[in-house]
Amino acid sequence: MTDRARALDILRWHLDAGVDETIGEAPLDRFEVSARPPPRAPAPPPPPRRARPAPDLAMENPETAAAGAQALAQAAGSLEELRAALAGFDDCPLKHTASNLVFADGAADAPVMLIGEAPGAGEDRQGLPFVGVSGRLLDRMLASISLDRTNIYITNILPWRPPGNRKPTPAESTMCLPFLRRHIELKAPKLLVFLGGTSAATLLERREGITRLRGRWFLYRGPGGPLPAMPTYHPAFLLRQPALKRDAWSDFLAIRDRLDDLA
Repeated sequence: MTDRARALDILRWHLDAGVDETIGEAPLDRFEVSARPPPRAPAPPPPPRRARPAPDLAMENPETAAAGAQALAQAAGSLEELRAALAGFDDCPLKHTASNLVFADGAADAPVMLIGEAPGAGEDRQGLPFVGVSGRLLDRMLASISLDRTNIYITNILPWRPPGNRKPTPAESTMCLPFLRRHIELKAPKLLVFLGGTSAATLLERREGITRLRGRWFLYRGPGGPLPAMPTYHPAFLLRQPALKRDAWSDFLAIRDRLDDLA
């Protein structure tokens, strides 16, 4: 029998036995493999080195830190000094996780002051409030009542971005509140607009949600005297709930009317 005929005969035998495919280029002797000694178990990895503990950025004594914030804020005699005081304030843990201080934007002599919640990722990168998608929506809302960043002034409760854009904690808001109250006092606007439930509830000391607060005029009672204040929806919330833009439009028309009355 020729080699070719023998190879074909072996192939037919394998096909009859049910072997219809191969998984390797070379034959494997399983008897020889089973006779080999078992492989050694890999050595266990060395124990991990103990990492140096990260610095504790939690507020060890919020009351003491808030008192320090109050003293720094009251010592500021201008917006520039207040910004410098915030930049040098190290007791708030948010400062250590943020990239930039987000102080304010707009005209310092503007009659209306808008106050949001906290910077987002874009604001943290640029050091300016409301520069992302929600900021562009806010710009369009302002333009609808003939306002823009040349005749409004805008800031946030927190000057530093919370990690992951999470909601500010009560301790963080309390920590930064003396700076914000002094900010309003030094800015001395004719009226305030609170963008979102956090800023409205914090500065008006109310427990209702934004759906109950919005569209109503309140008095903000700060160290510089009472100011008319209108809570409305935060632009980021309107991006998620566009059906509520009609209510926000009504709020902004009321703001425009109040500004005209104060002129």
